[in-house]
This record gives sequence, structure tokens and C-alpha cells, in this order.
Amino acid sequence: VMRVEEEDSMVPQGSEADGEMVLDTASSQHQEEKLVIGYALTSKKKQSFLQPKLEVLARKKGISFVSIDQDKPLSEQGPFDVVLHKLLGNEWHDVIQDYQKTHPDVTVLDPPGAIQRIYNRQSMLQGLADLNLAECDGMICVPKQMVVLQDTTSSGNEVAKAGLKFPLVAKPLLVDGTAKSHQLFLAYDCLSLAELEPPLVLQEFVNHGGVLFKVFVVGDVIRVVRRFSLPNVSNVEKEKVAGVFQFPRVSSAAASVDKTDLDPRVAELPPKPLLKGLVRELRSRLGLRLFNIDMIREHGSQDVFYMPDYEQVFIDFFLGLAQAKHEKKGLCVKSGIEK
Repeated sequence: VMRVEEEDSMVPQGSEADGEMVLDTASSQHQEEKLVIGYALTSKKKQSFLQPKLEVLARKKGISFVSIDQDKPLSEQGPFDVVLHKLLGNEWHDVIQDYQKTHPDVTVLDPPGAIQRIYNRQSMLQGLADLNLAECDGMICVPKQMVVLQDTTSSGNEVAKAGLKFPLVAKPLLVDGTAKSHQLFLAYDCLSLAELEPPLVLQEFVNHGGVLFKVFVVGDVIRVVRRFSLPNVSNVEKEKVAGVFQFPRVSSAAASVDKTDLDPRVAELPPKPLLKGLVRELRSRLGLRLFNIDMIREHGSQDVFYMPDYEQVFIDFFLGLAQAKHEKKGLCVKSGIEK
């Protein structure tokens, strides 16, 4: 399974000792120019992202974080060099889009339309079948899936028509940041589906050794950490177990596998060329610069995947934005253009 999310993309927790891999695909030239970042985050994301260590490191580099007051017009606040937002709702998206039009020099992370797409589990997987990942040391697949919008009582027949095999992983279609939107179920038979509340995405379960890889993308930097996931399902279970079972949330920071003795065949991180190719394609198609992906390796395979501290990664990313702005300003001055 591959999942693209915004929920935890702000906090790639872990350390080099945890088997974490960091790929820096563009070297950052530090620019000490002042950078003001206006942020509009939920209280949960603010708490996880704006850690004291991040703010201290930012101040040393001339970066300041300013909270955006959602009750006041955005154009009357600032001035900002960057607007960082992770809020839902059409009203907020209209505010951001209007702000982008009147403040074209401000970097907005990320475009509302691009963010909205990944809050739907169906649209986030569309187009992955034709990703250009040739010569990338592996392959990315999407498990067979279907969407149930209304009646789950008759979805058993639809599952059979679609050729899906039990057990099936059931997830809410929309990801809205609530705990309910991250509920995960495993259904072993058709009757079980009637117990689930639509709209849902149903996916064939792929054994993957109980470990998934969370890939964080921050600009040009790729970071990978391991997280606990759903355990393998045996052939005996498939034949004898019935019902629907809810699982605790997987892939969250609380499910980290640090200091866990894992089978090397399960724990081996995805190949770097595959990750670079995948991120390059997704960044281009999604129009996002800050996101994360959940990947699993099919158990028993080596290269079939179903689709140091985080503070420094973000600081380097923001410094890169400041450098780009400074260079652009310099070019405008040389050209006699006043900004």
C-alpha cells in the first residue's frame, strides 16, 4: 500500500540509529537573510512541529515563525516571506488563493488544490500505474481496490465483480485530520462489510512483515523511517476467520520500530534510486513540496513495494527559500525592476 498524507508530514521523527535514511538531493547554501514564516496550523500540528529546538535553531539562522490570526484578513498581517498552512475547508482555501494572487512574491506551502487532492484516498492513488520509474531498482504497485460510497450491505457482490480477494483493508475515503478518518479495519468476508460505515476504500491486503516505511519529503530532501504496521495474515486465517477487526492506528510516530530486532529482509529500506524516482514523479504530479508517503514491501519479495533530526531538514529547506528570494531580488535590481 502506498499512501500520500499530510497528517504527519511535518514531523519525520527518528534518528540515524533507528535505521533512518536521509537523501539530500540538492545541497543548500545557507543564507543569513531574515525570513518571516507565517503559519496557520491546527493545534495538534503546531504542537508537533514548532518544537523549542526548531525555534531556537531558526532564530540562529534569522528565521522567525509568526502565527496567523484566522479571524483577521490575511492581507493585513505580515509581511510574510512564506505562508505555511495545513488547514481544511473551502473558506480557508479561498483565503489562500486570494492571498496568492495579491502577494505573488510570497511562497505558499502548499497550493490548496494540491493539498485537497491527497485528502481523498481514491484520488491520491490515481495515476500511479503510469509512473515513470524505469531503471529505479524496484517497482511500485497499487493493490486492487474499490470505493464504496453508500450501501455496504450489497458491497459484497461488488467486491466479487471487481475481483478483489479477502481479507480486505477498509479505510475511510476522506482524510480530514480526525481520529475517525484514520480508523483501519480488516474484513475477512462479505457479511463483515455491512458493519462498516461508508464512504470507504476497500483494498486487498498485502502481507508485508508488519513493517511499513514512512517517507518524508521536505523540498529536495527525502527521509525514511520504519514504523510498525499490520501483521501478516496466514492462509489458515483466510480460510477460518470471519468478521471485521479494527486495528490501532499504524504509521504514527508512536508506532516507531526503534531499537527493535527486525528480520533484515523486512527491515531493509527501499532502494535510494526507487525513492528518488518516486518522489520526483509525485512532486511533479501533486504539485507539493511538503508531504509523506507510506510504503510497504510485499513479504517474500526484495523489490516489490505497494505504494538526523527533523528540525535541521526544515531549517535547510527554509534557508533555501530565503536564498532563492535573495537571488531573485538581486536579479530584479540589476535589471532595473523594482519589486
